[in-house]
Amino acid sequence: MTLNQGFRADLEQQIAKLKTDGVYKRLNHLDSPQAARVQMEGRGEVLILSSNNYLGLCNEPSIVQAGIDGLNRFGAGTSSVRFICGTYTIHRELEAALARFVGTPASMSFVAAWNANEAVTASVVEAGDFVASDALNHASIIDSIRLAKAITKCTTAVYKHGDIDDLIEKLKGAKSARRRLIWTDGIFSMEGAIAKLPQLLQVARDHDAVLIVDDSHSTGVLGATGRGTAEHFGVVGEVDIITSTLGKALGGAAGGFVAGPEALCDILTQRSRPQLFSNALPPTVACSALAAVRFIQAHPERVTALRENSAYFRNALREAGLKPLDGETPIVPIIIGETADAIRMSEMLLDQGIFVTGFGFPVVPHGTARLRCQVSAAHTRDDLEHAVRSIRAVASQVGIVK
Repeated sequence: MTLNQGFRADLEQQIAKLKTDGVYKRLNHLDSPQAARVQMEGRGEVLILSSNNYLGLCNEPSIVQAGIDGLNRFGAGTSSVRFICGTYTIHRELEAALARFVGTPASMSFVAAWNANEAVTASVVEAGDFVASDALNHASIIDSIRLAKAITKCTTAVYKHGDIDDLIEKLKGAKSARRRLIWTDGIFSMEGAIAKLPQLLQVARDHDAVLIVDDSHSTGVLGATGRGTAEHFGVVGEVDIITSTLGKALGGAAGGFVAGPEALCDILTQRSRPQLFSNALPPTVACSALAAVRFIQAHPERVTALRENSAYFRNALREAGLKPLDGETPIVPIIIGETADAIRMSEMLLDQGIFVTGFGFPVVPHGTARLRCQVSAAHTRDDLEHAVRSIRAVASQVGIVK
């Protein structure tokens, strides 16, 4: 059978343009577990500053062993949808633990956090509803709202990033809506900024709106014990709906969840397409994620170490003459300016054994290209000092600092 030559040629042209524009993404292959330092194929040992392994749990022995034990006990997976072929007791145990951890009555696990976000909006929104979304929300939230709008013909609006007054104006314009929902990230992944949760909660109360917070970069990160954005602001139990991931601070394997009222999770079981038409979270991942939750609860010092490392790294960058964005999170973007410079610096740093990704337009606005550094509790001070020296040296070569 002959492949469609025109189709293939079109794809090849698109790839060639990506390479010409300098935005083609090349995969780097690791040959060891995700950690502060890894073995990268063709490069040897590399210091990782671009991972969501915030607490260093990807290779924590007890969490790895829990996954192995789960594989031996439950096998590879469900091989079908939970309500068709049966669900596992480990899913129920994990969901109960996640709900307790984030401070809600119930939770529902999904095979990916993307699916969790996708499930929420389309499952609860109906015609006549209104959804407001922060301008810097994650792509999964954006697509979730687009899908819901296509299915239900609800109305939507995007409010300026972190602009409470603009959000209020959008809600005032939707007074006649049957129901109002507000979507926000807890930590915005490109900025490292934290949502103004207390103000958002007040706005939601004032306008009879449902507040949904995606805590994917906050779970295990914010709050004294890593319970997320709500704990950071002292409002655990007050957020209507929380979504998050198992694939970042909680061991980094895969999976996500929605947490909220029991009735919400029941509706998701009844209606959400990612539940009705997709396999469940693999039980080995459920077992390792449950072990990660228990580990964090038993070792809050990991969360403290992450916070201290993040503050130390941000301050050290400033002292080196660089321009990290202000913040309290382990996402530390260093503003470079031009996209070509950010990508060039990323490549130069990798040549020096430091893996940190450069982002430019259209991911971020023109003139705000950046190196997005991500700190882990697993980093030593020597790791961070070495990274700062290397970034400073490369920035000097590129002409970003003198």
